[in-house]
Amino acid sequence: MKPYSITRRLITTVLLVELVSTLCVTGMAWFYERHSHFRAFDVMLHGRADSLLGSVQDADDAADNVMLDQKDLSVPPEDIYEVRDEKGRVLGRSSNWDGASEQMLSSRSDSMFSLAIHGRDYRALILHGLRSVDPNESSGGVLHHVTVIYGSPTKHVWHAVIDTVQFYAISSLALLAITGTVMAWLLNRGLAPLHELAAEASSVSVNSWKFTPSERAKATRELFPLVQALEAALQRLEHSFRQQRRFISDSGHELKTGVAVVKSSLQLLGMKPRSAEEYQAGLARCEADCERMEEIVGRMLTLARVEASVEKHTSATTDVSQTICEVQEQLQPIAGLRGIRVERSVSDTLAARVAKQECSLLFSNLLLNALQHSAAGTTVTIRGRSENGHAEVQISDQGDGIPPEALPHVFEPFYRGDPSRNRNTGGTGLGLSICKAIVDAAGGAILIESEPGTGTTVTVQLPMAVSMRNPG
Repeated sequence: MKPYSITRRLITTVLLVELVSTLCVTGMAWFYERHSHFRAFDVMLHGRADSLLGSVQDADDAADNVMLDQKDLSVPPEDIYEVRDEKGRVLGRSSNWDGASEQMLSSRSDSMFSLAIHGRDYRALILHGLRSVDPNESSGGVLHHVTVIYGSPTKHVWHAVIDTVQFYAISSLALLAITGTVMAWLLNRGLAPLHELAAEASSVSVNSWKFTPSERAKATRELFPLVQALEAALQRLEHSFRQQRRFISDSGHELKTGVAVVKSSLQLLGMKPRSAEEYQAGLARCEADCERMEEIVGRMLTLARVEASVEKHTSATTDVSQTICEVQEQLQPIAGLRGIRVERSVSDTLAARVAKQECSLLFSNLLLNALQHSAAGTTVTIRGRSENGHAEVQISDQGDGIPPEALPHVFEPFYRGDPSRNRNTGGTGLGLSICKAIVDAAGGAILIESEPGTGTTVTVQLPMAVSMRNPG
């Protein structure tokens, strides 16, 4: 997908909106100026037509006719006019006017109309008026109906309208250009914290996890959640990469050690002739080392399978009480051989949202771990109850405990606070890592509390099945 610029899109969108607004304003200005100018033009036509009507005087003849007195008449040369009386006689007419048509004269009311003369557009007015001859006589004088047709070219009106609209349009476009420039500068300035954050984030790599967002990015309210999310995500990624590298290194070391032991045992057997008993003893040692490597590989595959689970909250339901009882029965022979007593106090109705296989593996690892690190004559206690919608199980032993500096790392694969500890107990260093992965995949939590010389308590919380939760 072709990348695009948010800044450019915002600027383009705003400019398009402003351009549409400019066109609308220009259109409204066109109609308003046209209406205003032609309204003033019509008033001017009325005034000049009234002047012509006022210039109609008594003709001083026996028939009491009227005439158009043109001595004081001032009419622009480009204008047209014609004055007629009720008999249709033309009292006066401009030289550039050929005369009114019968259709024009048929109008009985004052009206405006447009016409073209010699290729020029005119706007004209028909005005009907009365003039009185000898108004001082007892009869009131003679009234004459006078029709005035007056027109003027509209070219200069349209020029005025167009000039005004052009002024509005040019001013709006200039303002649009200024607005676009200022907006681009303001957007680039406003988005500077985002660019800085992107540049800082792009510098992060597998070999360099340093991420230091600028103070402006942190001070920007809209970017602060993104800064926090990036910092948290990068910290988790860095932790995951480090765990992965440590896991690969430790697993390689474990397997390399096992292979080296088997190789050494075989080389030792081949250095000189041996008796049948010596060959059998050597092969037994090789077999034991191979079984240990097989166990390591099996647990590594188990850990990978659990961590690869994409469903954080499984829909499977397991009876935790029954699972713990089965695990205790399976490991009871080990407890008997070591002289350790196991006490169980678990609620009968304790079901959790976790698969049966994972639940059994979880508690067998934890109980076996407690038995391996407990002395003879001590007691391992298992307690289970429902707590705030979770099935909570605690497994406590009275062993040597875990040093405080080792507690934060106990869930890391192959971690050993005491390098000889797992060797002595036969562990692989993956048991607690598998437990952690199972609990995380189920959406629960696991916590270890320990005091050296006193013992260790492991607390597991798993989401309970809906049907098995306590009411309220």
